Amino acid sequence: MREKLRSEEGYALSVRRMIEPESVFGQMKNNRNFRRFLLRGLPKVSLEVGWLSLAHNLLKWAAMNQKGRVREQV
Repeated sequence: MREKLRSEEGYALSVRRMIEPESVFGQMKNNRNFRRFLLRGLPKVSLEVGWLSLAHNLLKWAAMNQKGRVREQV
């Protein structure tokens, strides 16, 4: 296993595994103080998760844009 991880292909796989979606939920809970849904019902909860995800992505984009890491797209 150690040899597989040290190969180029193994390293590429391990780097891909480092980026996990759980960190986004942790940031929402910890940084945004999101503890419970305000609405009830699956359609409303799905909408609320969508709004949270949109806000997370916009804040992430704004931070990258401020640092000059966003490329202009036409």
